[in-house]
Amino acid sequence: MNSKVFVFAAVGILGLAFAGILLAGPEMAVTGTQNPSDDPNVLKVKPLEIELQILSVDKITERSATIKIAFKVVNPNPRAVIVESLQYRLYETTYSDDEQITGGEIGSRPTAMLEFGSNYYTLLGNNAIVLKENIEFKSHETDPELWNILKSDSPTWRVTGDVFYNLSSMTSGQENILQFEFP
Repeated sequence: MNSKVFVFAAVGILGLAFAGILLAGPEMAVTGTQNPSDDPNVLKVKPLEIELQILSVDKITERSATIKIAFKVVNPNPRAVIVESLQYRLYETTYSDDEQITGGEIGSRPTAMLEFGSNYYTLLGNNAIVLKENIEFKSHETDPELWNILKSDSPTWRVTGDVFYNLSSMTSGQENILQFEFP
């Protein structure tokens, strides 16, 4: 008998076994969602935790200002999660409590089934990651009142935002949103 038949059969069986393992993984659900499942086959996981680590005016000249912002995202679960993106909005409350002065996104959410070159983060179980960004302001593009507040040593910040993450993979699993606000 031809040995190629055995090789193709073995590769086919291994491929089916691998697909079965990928598709038959445990279903996971974040505790505290609207429809908690009582199914014992559903693995219950805790939501991610987020801390504002750094928010400061790093460098200021007559022409520009640089603000550093950093968030610590903690995974309190034993399994890894995929953090797709962290979107934030920044307010200087002395200037205006409801007028956003800037915002941004760290990472990116996939727009198609598979997206190559995506900027997302795998956060291993019981670990943390720090997501940070530098924000540039130009003095001629900024309100003079806000510019004077940035130049002073006492800006008062408020940060709101959302963290988008998946529990198992980019193509399967439940997508979750963690909303946050730091006064």
